[in-house]
Amino acid sequence: MMIILVVLLLAILLGAAGFAIHLLWVLALIVLAIWLVGFLFRAAESTGRSRRRWYRW
Repeated sequence: MMIILVVLLLAILLGAAGFAIHLLWVLALIVLAIWLVGFLFRAAESTGRSRRRWYRW
């Protein structure tokens, strides 16, 4: 009985970790898309003027 509980607990933990990792990948892709859109709009807006950066680094 103890082995079944350990296997079940391990399956739940690995399933939760897989979901969290998938969620982090989706969040990273959304942030990357927002950054690229902001970068492209700022580059198109600043032609002919002094370049101001919208990010600090």
